[in-house]
Amino acid sequence: MLRKILLLAAVGLLSLVSMVAGAQNTSWPAPNKPITFINPFPPGGAVDAFGRPLAKQLSTQLNDSIVVDNRGGAGGTLGAAVAAKMAPDGYTWLLGAVHHSIAPSMYPNLPYDITKDFEPIAIIGSVPHVIVVNPTKFPKNDLKSILEEIRKYPGKYNYASTGNGTSQHLAGELFKMQNKLFITHIPYRGTGPALQDLVAGQVDMMFDTLAGAAPFIKSGQLIAVAVASKERSPAFPNVPTAQELGINNFVVSSWYAMWAIKGTPKDIIDKMSAEVQIALASPEIKERWAGMGATVPKMSRPELANYINQEIVRWSEVVKKSGAKLD
Repeated sequence: MLRKILLLAAVGLLSLVSMVAGAQNTSWPAPNKPITFINPFPPGGAVDAFGRPLAKQLSTQLNDSIVVDNRGGAGGTLGAAVAAKMAPDGYTWLLGAVHHSIAPSMYPNLPYDITKDFEPIAIIGSVPHVIVVNPTKFPKNDLKSILEEIRKYPGKYNYASTGNGTSQHLAGELFKMQNKLFITHIPYRGTGPALQDLVAGQVDMMFDTLAGAAPFIKSGQLIAVAVASKERSPAFPNVPTAQELGINNFVVSSWYAMWAIKGTPKDIIDKMSAEVQIALASPEIKERWAGMGATVPKMSRPELANYINQEIVRWSEVVKKSGAKLD
């Protein structure tokens, strides 16, 4: 009997040692357990253009599969609300954009708080906006002459956007306020239709992202008047910045970011953050981003959190002063 008791005790001890060793060997990510990136916009959009190549690169680095789950709707707020309710175990992350700093002022009853329910990981790309005009619409296609023409004929000219409450819309409103202009806003449902009508001459100008307008600038169908960044774009070095032309503080970019769900363990956040930086520095990602006219601003996680808060305040003021509303 004593021998049986000792044998059972030994087996139990070995099992306990095995369990402890197993726990110590458990790491993130777990083998055969996919990571999900929730993209709160429809497939084929700008967030996909950045998020999917990043997911592919990270999948290789982590030796694990990463699924991009598109949950589009309501300007990116529906997918963000879904992500906010997910378990903070490191297997679900949120992809997003500048729209998530605009949403709090456009959607007053959001079921989540981007600053409280999520923790920013990194800006994964940033594309400056550019003022583009149809070459037949203005007597002279330089910024000074365009401003003079608009002031001479208030209400005559209009600008297209990709929809009410988008960064293209609010960039136009910011430009109007800074320069005391009267230009009519014409909202479209997406970049494609807006650019098509701008090229066709149905509208006069647009404050689009450089990535969206680039093919039409290169073909000569649109004229790039000024880029809304602190420095000239390497993709279009001949296009001056708005500041060079006397328009101070007109700096607008569509940025794309990644967030963790609040409560995700710090060691997992630290590891994913480090892996994202390695991925963004890879030759494949650098080349792809350059083709879209995108850069990756260098920010620590606390700096990014502060930047997002600043963007929320900034766009809230633009929305309030302009009276911008959803469709």
